[in-house]
Amino acid sequence: MKKRFAIILFYAVLVSSGKTLAQIKLPAIVRDSMILQRDVPVNIWGWASPGEKISITFNKKKFTARADKNGRWKTILPATKAGGPYTLELSGKNKITLHNVLFGDVWFCSGQSNMVHQLQIHDVRYAKEIAEANYPHIRQFWVPNTTNLQAPQEGLPFSSWQAAIGENVRPFSAVAYFFARKLYNEFHIPIGIINASVGGSPIEAWTSEEGLKDFPGTAAVIQKNKDTAWVNSVTERDGNYQPAIPEDLGKTGAVKWYEVNYKPTGWRNINIPGYWENQGIKDLDGVVWYRKEIDIPASMTGKNARLYLGRIVDADELYVNGLLTGNTTYQYPQRRYTILQGILKPGKNLFVIRVSNTAGEGGFVPDKPYFLFAGNDTIDLKGTWQYKVGEVFPAMEAKPEPPFRLQYQPTALYNAMIAPLCNYTIKGFCWYQGEGNIHAAEAYPKLLPALISDWRKQWQQPALPFLIVQLPGFGDYNYTPSESNWAVLREAQLKTLSVANTALTVAIDLGEWNDIHPDNKKDVGERLAVAALKLAYNKNIVASGPLFTSSAIEGDKIFIHFTNTGSGLVTSDNEAPGDFAIAGADKKFVWANTIIEGDKIIVSSNKIKKPVYVRYAWADNPVHPNLYNEEGLPASPFRTDH
Repeated sequence: MKKRFAIILFYAVLVSSGKTLAQIKLPAIVRDSMILQRDVPVNIWGWASPGEKISITFNKKKFTARADKNGRWKTILPATKAGGPYTLELSGKNKITLHNVLFGDVWFCSGQSNMVHQLQIHDVRYAKEIAEANYPHIRQFWVPNTTNLQAPQEGLPFSSWQAAIGENVRPFSAVAYFFARKLYNEFHIPIGIINASVGGSPIEAWTSEEGLKDFPGTAAVIQKNKDTAWVNSVTERDGNYQPAIPEDLGKTGAVKWYEVNYKPTGWRNINIPGYWENQGIKDLDGVVWYRKEIDIPASMTGKNARLYLGRIVDADELYVNGLLTGNTTYQYPQRRYTILQGILKPGKNLFVIRVSNTAGEGGFVPDKPYFLFAGNDTIDLKGTWQYKVGEVFPAMEAKPEPPFRLQYQPTALYNAMIAPLCNYTIKGFCWYQGEGNIHAAEAYPKLLPALISDWRKQWQQPALPFLIVQLPGFGDYNYTPSESNWAVLREAQLKTLSVANTALTVAIDLGEWNDIHPDNKKDVGERLAVAALKLAYNKNIVASGPLFTSSAIEGDKIFIHFTNTGSGLVTSDNEAPGDFAIAGADKKFVWANTIIEGDKIIVSSNKIKKPVYVRYAWADNPVHPNLYNEEGLPASPFRTDH
């Protein structure tokens, strides 16, 4: 008995000390249904007991690996043509079998919210594409959002490979899906998408410590962030910061303003869409309640309904017949709410929306969809509602420092979401990011090449294709020539073409003035695919719109020369090229007259007798960027005065 107890105690000590007889473990991405890169040797790796021998059986051949003293092991499978499915068997102290493995092309898609945005967010525009999705050989691996400020990590939280079939396609990145679908339709081989994207993230968060070593200020921040005590103190500070805000009258009375038995008094008329500052409410930061009784036909009841509330600045809560039906905590997502069966009833239904806004104009963004639909019936929600102010926020006291957000910190996303995947063999990168660096756009010309170099080094593939989406137009239209941080950042993206094996997808014409997340993701993805066909697949095609190369001054005119003119320069509306501005040495720009002549544009103005500089589409959101090549690809914005 004593001997048996001693043995049990011995193994208990081993378990508690972490020295158990470890089993083979695989990274989250190496699993059933994965797509591996075709035509090149590929890495398979994982963990086991130190010194443990691992046997891998693939395609009737055996490969071996041995775990090092830290329990890490890696083997390389031979180059394999596109196809499958294959089975991989791994044996050591345990056995793992991976099924339905395909070989094809794997693209690593990253960036911020416009790469995050899923098909289901755009399910009105792409309802047909979602309904008809049947691509078992297009698969996405979604990298869970996580951060780490300390060091590059080896593992990821659980995730899986999903095929683009039926409802499973809804969580796919819309840009990445249309990119993959075009490539699949071109080659009919499996296409894998690894999507590692986080909304609101700056480029520094995606770059490794080594990749940022030439940025002294950022390097100092990285070292400071490794002090966990300091990080905990600032996050605790932010969490404890509570400005003095009065109670919302709409929620503090005996009967709440959203309840069906509430009797409204003192409510005034207001229009949806629209900002309340433009409708008689002066400079209000606070909470405004909207209400309306809407007649619902019997044909729309007894089933789930969908309600589209455009975009709301900033946060909202939706109540239907007294029930909380949806809420969003910040301004950028378009509101897409499901009203479950049984909530709507024939006849009058009460809709109440609580909107809170902390700065700037509050309310409902114009030029967005506002309607309710169920089955084949649709009700327009635009028009006159009633409103009442629930609370007014006091002037915000200045905080000692800006909020500390983990996902905004340098290396935070690289360490947690990129580093664990650098062993995975890929075809190339798709990068859609930049909005998070607009306020320091002058640094982007160095940051983007640094990220490209860093990632290629981490993957140990120095020539991996890197595709860049240039930011689309966003913001108010300015009908006079002006300066623009958005234009500066687009210029940085354009100039990154000087880095070998890169391509630029111009999207200046695909933006929306009132939405940083434009709805048209299909054209972005398909233009990316066209760039990939040229850069990564060596197809002899025109893959870009016109790109500025040089200018020449002749008298009172400036001649602008381009590459990628394709079959010729054209405009999208058969008008003269728009959004060209011209200036003399004083850089006081005025709108220019333009003429297309072969592969160049002649720019002039009777207001500028001695022209020196030209700009095209140089604005946050240019009004009329209509220059294209005949292949239908838009010209990139540029300036000659940099």
